[in-house]
Amino acid sequence: MRGSGILLHVSSLPSPYGIGTLGKAAYDFVDFLEKSGQRYWQILPLGHTGFGDSPYQAFSAFAGNPYMIDFDSLREEGLLESYEYQRFDWGETRRKVDYGKLSQNRISVLKNVMQRFKKTEEYELFCAENAFWLEDYSVFASMKERFSGAPFFEWKKPLPQADKRECEFWKVLQFLFFSQWKRLKDYANSKGIKIIGDLPIYVAYDSADVMGNPKLFELDYKGRPINVAGVPPDAFSPSGQLWGNPVFDWDYMQSDGFGWWIKRIRHSQKLFDVLRIDHFRGFSSFYSVPFGSKNAVNGKWRAAPGEELFEAVEKAIGKPSIIAEDLGFIDDGVRELIKKTGFPGMKILQFAFDSRDGGDYLPHNYTKNCVAYIGTHDNDTLAGWLKSAPPKDVDRAVEYLRLNKTEGCVEGFIKSALASVADTVILTMQDLLSLGTKARMNTPSTVSGNWQWRAVEEDFSFALAEKLNKWTALYGR
Repeated sequence: MRGSGILLHVSSLPSPYGIGTLGKAAYDFVDFLEKSGQRYWQILPLGHTGFGDSPYQAFSAFAGNPYMIDFDSLREEGLLESYEYQRFDWGETRRKVDYGKLSQNRISVLKNVMQRFKKTEEYELFCAENAFWLEDYSVFASMKERFSGAPFFEWKKPLPQADKRECEFWKVLQFLFFSQWKRLKDYANSKGIKIIGDLPIYVAYDSADVMGNPKLFELDYKGRPINVAGVPPDAFSPSGQLWGNPVFDWDYMQSDGFGWWIKRIRHSQKLFDVLRIDHFRGFSSFYSVPFGSKNAVNGKWRAAPGEELFEAVEKAIGKPSIIAEDLGFIDDGVRELIKKTGFPGMKILQFAFDSRDGGDYLPHNYTKNCVAYIGTHDNDTLAGWLKSAPPKDVDRAVEYLRLNKTEGCVEGFIKSALASVADTVILTMQDLLSLGTKARMNTPSTVSGNWQWRAVEEDFSFALAEKLNKWTALYGR
């Protein structure tokens, strides 16, 4: 079935408290999607963010981000008083997340919950069902706070005993997060909106996953990574990209029946209707760089048991609904894995007009079983790309898509994506608003100034909803 949707992370929703949350603005956005005729809401990973504020470098592969817990909803439940959070300065502008102020104030506000929270049967059930990750995470989070945010591999040894009360606080936050998320997802589904989640293939070195399950990763006897993940040099990055995530010990995972991955995907299935897996090619072969390298030049490709993994997943929990992020260097092994799984891949319209390598992304090469984007969170906005891309690339796009000044290049791009044969088209909110580079969500290989962009209430206008609804109907989505 043809459909379309909008990519807008929860953190980018409007809110008077510094960051988008799972509160009223999220429900208002679902209503906007319904009015716009959309079928999907795509978000970025929901994990507890750490260094660099990246949702792709979370403290846990399972935990939710406590920054996104909605204060007003907690007040309505009698767990907070308004003065406990309205007195704080949450940032100078509505358009950007100030993570520094969040890290100083948000957790301290949430600690007020503990004097009013009463354990219920629902809470106890949540803790029991999620104990396989929640116990490690609660210890990790409480110890991290005790050691002033230092990474776990720098904590003083021997470690002191974890405080049960402190661990309980982090468990309560996870219960509140997932309770609010479930209500929001149920509301979206009741409106005919499916949520596309995002799963980073790797986990952060400084994470509860590595601390609690070191056997899953290639670590030495001191717990340090032997090899880390990245991508090799290419036309976009002469020294490659060094991500720094510890690579998986695939031999151990396979001998264990891929139990951790089955739990991870099962957990994600409860949260999302569709799951986009970032860097899907890493299930076919992954780029491994010796730990301590200054760049990714001296890495090498190594085989991964992707086919066996997804066979085990399907046998255990059924065939998941997955979008394979198959961007970057794609070889025959990746193509064969995608063919065998049947998962739709991704097509990026911005890439189609790159004179260095764009043929696979031109719409006349699309198949129905794909998800088309103009750009993702890692791309410049379309308006920004039109200004900064090489003139010959822009000229090629204008000619191929038959863009004109009367319609406008941004609108022409959007309509071309919607008109394509791709079963699903996802548009970023920034492109629908024709915003420039300042609204870009992330610039790869940089560690500051990312993940900050936010929408404001007036962005979700009736006029925009009406226009998008018209386009969606015109192109049968």
